[in-house]
Amino acid sequence: MVRNAYIKLVPDSAKDTITTEEVKDLFRYYKEITAKTGEQLGYPYDEDAFPYEIKEKEEEKDKWFYLESDKPDYKYILIGVDSEEVEDDDGAKRTQYYVQITIPETATVGDKAKANEFCKFLGKKLKGELHLFNGRIMYFNKK
Repeated sequence: MVRNAYIKLVPDSAKDTITTEEVKDLFRYYKEITAKTGEQLGYPYDEDAFPYEIKEKEEEKDKWFYLESDKPDYKYILIGVDSEEVEDDDGAKRTQYYVQITIPETATVGDKAKANEFCKFLGKKLKGELHLFNGRIMYFNKK
């Protein structure tokens, strides 16, 4: 079964908008900091911490990309950026951007675990509202 998680950029988030390029930059940063953890431990942790590489289709470059792994316990994680019209408590309408993380049907338990880790990282960095795969919500912004 396909599962989705969302990091929504709410009014108190670190940013109002986001692009796929910015998410890719955050992915590269995440891989960099996990590699540094491995260096400190004297273990090649970067190969296991987040064993994915960015892949994309040229025609969908600005909308979504996917992370692919060559490790046997992992396959794919899809990541997209979009926006929606929402209504605030005062009735004002605004455009809200979000990052969507999708676990396809062919995903492994490892993919879901790594996607959860990355979602939490993105939620913290963007100070967003994280809607997890299980339907729960984590708030990383001031409420």
